[in-house]
Amino acid sequence: MEQVFEPRNIIVTGGCGFIGSNFVHYVVENHPEVHVTVLDKLTYAGNRENIAGLPANRVELVVGDICDAELLDRIVPGHDAIVQYAAESHNDNSIADPEPFLKTNVEGTFRLLEAVRKFGVRYHHVSTDEVYGDLALDDPARFTEETPYRPSSPHSSTKAASDMLVRAWTRTYGLRTTISTCSNNYGPYQHVEKFIPRQITNVIDGVRPKLYGTGENVRDWIHTEDHSSAVWTILTKGRIGETYLIGADGEKDNIAVLRMILEMMGKDPEDFDWVRDRLGHDRRYAIDPTKLRDELGWRPQHNDFAEGLRKTIEWYRKNELWWRPAKAATEARYKEQGR
Repeated sequence: MEQVFEPRNIIVTGGCGFIGSNFVHYVVENHPEVHVTVLDKLTYAGNRENIAGLPANRVELVVGDICDAELLDRIVPGHDAIVQYAAESHNDNSIADPEPFLKTNVEGTFRLLEAVRKFGVRYHHVSTDEVYGDLALDDPARFTEETPYRPSSPHSSTKAASDMLVRAWTRTYGLRTTISTCSNNYGPYQHVEKFIPRQITNVIDGVRPKLYGTGENVRDWIHTEDHSSAVWTILTKGRIGETYLIGADGEKDNIAVLRMILEMMGKDPEDFDWVRDRLGHDRRYAIDPTKLRDELGWRPQHNDFAEGLRKTIEWYRKNELWWRPAKAATEARYKEQGR
């Protein structure tokens, strides 16, 4: 293991989004010596309320675009690390309109890498297990750091491209970078377009949830707080130039998760509607986190998915003012897509 890196002043791109804002909360709560500059474009998926109430002397919000090279030239100096969460991330949106995904995920990563090269700061790139494509439902294998890339959607192909840029810039220019690919996150502050919060908020609204295809698609779930602790571990202890897979052994098929939500919310577990499947819908994701656990000693703390799901349901019940403004527009978009 390399010497521990101890950042004091970091930029978190996409820090008003779901996973990024949870990482900001994690750093503020667990590393009081660290100042965080959040750089976020505040698209529909970014919400300044996600970091509201955090101490102003610890967290600064800069509203801007990671594709803005002049802005990066102004804010990157004086920081010792960038943690890159900013991304277009919703598969359905990428199928309807791929262009924003190319812009943010590919060009945005390029601009950040150029800033990193210019100012010599440490860079951690947050990716997704979707870059590996999918696995057969009856395949015992799981993704590892050696799994070939085989992205299925416009979204995952742009994330794969951004990973390749990071590796190429690291090899060519000697940047100090790491990459993490993670399985599906759940927890507070997740946009209502995503699977778990969409189902929860539909039940709250008295609307029958909708399930794609046969519901057999498997996702490997991890609580977002565990993702945050893993990213911090990789940022501070990971070997430069390496990729680490983050997972918590949380494989569940979509129909099982939906039935759990319905039962926990006092509904019949069969009280949902089937809708046509997403184009190119990946069948199964599964992460093998052995390298992260053995090499860096990381372990997930949220090992009981049912308990984590109950707390997530409770969060959405208590925070209707947070998600309500986005709900109608989200459902209108799904209706246009027939889902």
